[in-house]
Amino acid sequence: MSAGALAESGADAVCRTRYDYWMTHAYRRRNDDLLAKMLASWEVGIGALPARLGLAREAFHALLVTHFPGAEPSRIMDSDAEAEREREPERADLVALLGAHRAGLEPSELWLSGIVAAACMAGDHLWQDLGLWSRSDLGRLMNDNFPALAQRNVHDMKWKRFLYKQLCQAEGVYVCRAPSCEVCVDYAECFGPEE
Repeated sequence: MSAGALAESGADAVCRTRYDYWMTHAYRRRNDDLLAKMLASWEVGIGALPARLGLAREAFHALLVTHFPGAEPSRIMDSDAEAEREREPERADLVALLGAHRAGLEPSELWLSGIVAAACMAGDHLWQDLGLWSRSDLGRLMNDNFPALAQRNVHDMKWKRFLYKQLCQAEGVYVCRAPSCEVCVDYAECFGPEE
């Protein structure tokens, strides 16, 4: 379920209640608010994050202990291991890209690398797949945790497209035939509002 469908489904109140639960257990670290939004959305089925937000059991447990000591998720979904294996090289490349550009201020930056990469495997806007409540939440996540990478997004390209473009450029692969984004017929697909 997308974040846009949140209010329509009646899940909004439940999601906000779960968010409040997470925040009452928050350790008061920099990423608590964003992680609480993702956890609350994930618990009520909003977004596209797999089991444990896409993290290994140990990493998920460490995230909870670090950011929300004493809190427990209301549900843990089993993940589709086959689908995860199939796209593991792609996910690993995204984790490496994000990890190479992290701020180096919080351990949660490493977990967020994995969470963002897991959300990139889904088909909606990245902020929606993460279960965040707005595109500005994603902007804050990227700027606070991966500032060197975020600074490269000078034209406000949609984040998922931007991350994949960075991977392609790192490999020397240029699939776009337009000489620049500004003259591309698909400009609106990559830039502009994600509502």
